[in-house]
Parts: sequence; structure tokens; C-alpha cells
Amino acid sequence: MSIDLLPPHIRDKYEVHEWRHACAILKEDFPTEWNDIISVLTNFTLNKSDIVTAGGRKSPISTKIDNFLYDLEWEEKSFDTKVMIDGVTHETPTHKIDCLKNRIALEIEWNNKDPFFDRDLNNFRLLFDLGAISVGVIITRCTELQMLFNVLGKGSSYGTSTTHMSKLIPRIEGGGGGGCPILVFGISDRLYLDDTEVL
Repeated sequence: MSIDLLPPHIRDKYEVHEWRHACAILKEDFPTEWNDIISVLTNFTLNKSDIVTAGGRKSPISTKIDNFLYDLEWEEKSFDTKVMIDGVTHETPTHKIDCLKNRIALEIEWNNKDPFFDRDLNNFRLLFDLGAISVGVIITRCTELQMLFNVLGKGSSYGTSTTHMSKLIPRIEGGGGGGCPILVFGISDRLYLDDTEVL
């Protein structure tokens, strides 16, 4: 499988899945974006302080990933899409992509309600079919992180009906992304860092 194209340290620390040769397409046709994604994943740590901090509109974890990519000239992007039927134009709005650069769309789903995955995959499918993107990437959390959240006393903040890997995979395998090549990274406990310890 082309996930073997990923550096070993990424495969060791993240749960990785791909569909329709997403890794090969990224590495060969979009090397800058490939390197950006490798860089953000390499530099990411799952800090205890980010987990235990009370959540707002956007988690510190999602913000950290977003800001890293924005510094590399990725951008939040919405598309103005329409369909014409018998001369009548129908608006078909898509939701904003968290991070987009040169036809690569990346979404961060740390702790949203799991229907957000349906939204993301439908967006990937539509934008791929319209020729607006070439690969969709989702960064989410491994389901097994629930055990860590329980230990940290934050288990009730992360329910089974929120965005985690076991909620995503069946949606993709069921065809939710259509023909769009998709690459998924799951944040695992191997990235955990207790940054609250007093040295």
C-alpha cells in the first residue's frame, strides 16, 4: 500500500488509512503539500494541557494544527458552487474547508459530533467531482484515546457519538467520499506529552 511512502515515525505514531492511492498522488503530484502535512504531523504533540483545558468554539488541538498550516500558506476556503437544471440555477453551497492548498483539502475533526464526518466526506466527494480538489485529508483522534481521557478525568467531554476513528472508517468504506482519494490520520496516545509536570 502507498501508506508505506510515509516516513516510519508517522506510521508509528499515527493510525493511518488511505483510499484510492491518496499517498502516491500527494507525494508525486503535490510534493509541497505532502511535505507540509508530514511537517505538521512530525511537530505535533498531544499535550495534556490542551486536553484538560475547557473547550470553546474550537479546541486548542485543532487550532494548533490549523495555525501551523496557515503559516505554510494553507487557507480556510469556501467554494461558490451552483448546478443548472433546465436553465434554472440552484445554489449548492459547500461548507468551508479548514485548510486548503493547491487542490489538497484538509479537515481537522478532534471533538465534533460525528455527523461532521458526513459533511466532510460529502464535501470531498462534491469538490472532487467538480474538479476543485484532488485529495481529501482528515486528521482525527484514535478511538482508543478515550482511555486516556478517562484517566485524565475528561472522559465525559469525549463521547462515543463524537468524531473519532471508528466513526469515520465505516463512512468512508460505505462510499461517503465517492471517488475522492482520501488519507486519514488518527492521533494516538503515542503522541501524548504531560506538559504540566513540574520539573
